[in-house]
Amino acid sequence: MNLKPLSDHLIVKPIIKKETTTSGIVLPDTADQGKTEQGEVVAVGPGRVLDNGTRLEMPVKVGDKVVFKKYAPEEIKVDGVEYFVLAEHDLLAIAS
Repeated sequence: MNLKPLSDHLIVKPIIKKETTTSGIVLPDTADQGKTEQGEVVAVGPGRVLDNGTRLEMPVKVGDKVVFKKYAPEEIKVDGVEYFVLAEHDLLAIAS
């Protein structure tokens, strides 16, 4: 299935970091109490339409790594892969 976000929304694949304790023990994903706040953009909507009818271009592009608000994304699964759907205003930064 191919996802095409609408308006100022984007599809992000979460980046899952492996956590390791100072003694070298790798914590499994199930031990993570919070949600990830980083991901890679896989699809971008065309942008929001302003009141004057012009379209505001999205500040991110496919392949960008982004940081977003912790509880902002809607989670979806497509073909067994987890994705997040975010609005542009939920983005905090583009990571380099």
